[in-house]
Order: sequence, then structure tokens, then C-alpha cells
Amino acid sequence: MNYLYEVPGWNGWIIFLLVTFALIAFNELGRTVKWGGILLFFLVPIILTVFVWPKTAAPGNEYGTGTWFNWVKTYSALAGVLGFMAIRYIPSLANKKWALVFPAAILAINILEACIRDFQVYSFGLWNGGYVDNLWTISGPWNIMNGIAGILNILTICGWFGIVISKHKSKDMIWPDMIWAWIIAYDLWNFAYTYNCISDHSFYCGAALLISCTIPAFFIVKGAWLQHRASTLALWIMFVMTVPQFADKIAPVPTTHNPKAFFVVSFVALLVNVALFVYQIIRIKKKKLNPLKDELYVETKTYQEILAENV
Repeated sequence: MNYLYEVPGWNGWIIFLLVTFALIAFNELGRTVKWGGILLFFLVPIILTVFVWPKTAAPGNEYGTGTWFNWVKTYSALAGVLGFMAIRYIPSLANKKWALVFPAAILAINILEACIRDFQVYSFGLWNGGYVDNLWTISGPWNIMNGIAGILNILTICGWFGIVISKHKSKDMIWPDMIWAWIIAYDLWNFAYTYNCISDHSFYCGAALLISCTIPAFFIVKGAWLQHRASTLALWIMFVMTVPQFADKIAPVPTTHNPKAFFVVSFVALLVNVALFVYQIIRIKKKKLNPLKDELYVETKTYQEILAENV
């Protein structure tokens, strides 16, 4: 652990667990209760936008929450959640192909935003580290490697026309073709992005946040990873925009600022995403599939189990 971060004390680990399970709990509230979702992702953001964020996320503030990226990420995450809720709760939308393009598109846009930021951090030329928008970062080949990993992650998004709404009361948005391998590749890429670009905040916005959506995807509602991801991301960003001092002063866990750690994290992310991309290309050619129209994993056991549990 001390290779990546300055090892937190027991209180740091408790806070980490509290953040993780609070995100899981609020995600469940928004997922299982329609009015819970409307409250958390529509009414609360309106109130915060008008009365809170102009102060706590003002441009140039000492915690770095006033950047264009933070504001864009906040509303793109909320747009994703609300769009997914529309698909879940308006029966006619789930049957329209143009509506099913939206989840893949918003996901790709969110990944692309982060790729652009990685390339931007490289362009800063902070080869020995430095502060940008009051956030410490360091430029290096890891930014290029991880930007490429993110682009490959976008290219391996597949099977969105197979999205269905679950038979359960919660009406979850199920994407059977989004297999566990893609989720792991995404998690590694996104952790590397946070480690590279929001370095000293990545213990929470990287590790805790990713765990909070991956656990539900594997153990609560399989096939609904994107729904979990959008909700937990939106919840975390709203919290950070509201309490910007959290990761810097309330519960700081800085990285070691070790260039070797940055390289290793991004190299692993790139390696896994290259492997997934190559595997997917082989599968497409072997089965003569169209990745823009066809689902790639229909005959797999995991795909069939997800359908059996939800449809």
C-alpha cells in the first residue's frame, strides 16, 4: 500500500469504508425507490446548483473543484443517471433503438472527457510534479499510456442494443453484453486516470468510488454496472462539490508521488485494455459479428445467467 499511497491510520481506513458503503447505500435508495432517485439526482442537484456550488466550487478555489472538468463531469454524470431513469421508467423508450444508444454514448463521452484530461496533464510538462488548479499532479508517459487505454476502453463498448429492463420492481437497466472483463478493464483504466490527474484525491474518487459500483455489479444486481456506476459517480461528485475540503483537510490520503507508481498503474491499465481489445477483435472476426449492431457474448454462461435473473 505504501508504494501507491502514504499508508493511512485506522481512522483513514474507517473513513474509506464509510465512504464506500455510504455510496452503495445511497445508490440502493436511488435504485429501489423511484422517488429516491428523483430526490437524489434531480431535486438535490437543483438546490445545490443554486445555493451551494457557486460558493464551494467557484473558479480558482483552493480545493480545485472550480475547474471546467469538475462542472462538466458533475452534469454529465447526472445526465446519465436521469437518462437511465427515463429508459427504466418510460416503457416505450426501452423498445426504441435510438434510446438504447444513449447509455453507450454517455459512457463513451465520460471516458473521453477523462482521456482528454490525461493528455492535457501531459501537455503541462510537469515532469517533476507541480500544482494545477490547486491539485498536485505530475506529467509523464503514464498520461499517454492511460489516455490510449481509455480510447481502447471506448472501442470495446458493445452490445447496447441488447439492453433490457429487469422484471423486478426496481426496473434496473440490464446490459448483459457488458461482461466482467470489460468492467475490470474500465476499473483499472479509471483508477489510473484518477491516480494520474487527481492524484492525492484518488484514494477516494478512484479506489472507494470504483469499489462502490463494482460490488453491486457482482453481488447485488448483475448486469446493471453502468447504472450503478452513474449513480455512485454522481453521488460522489455532488459530495465533493459540496464539501471540497474532504480529501485535502478532513481525511487526506496523499499518493507517494513516486513516478514509478504512476508508470506501473497506467501500464497495467493499458496492458489489460489492449488484451481486451485484441480478444474482442478475434471474437468479432471468428463469429462474423458487427460490433455496432450485434451482441458479442450471447452464448456465454454469464450472459445467459444475467438474462435468467432479470428478464
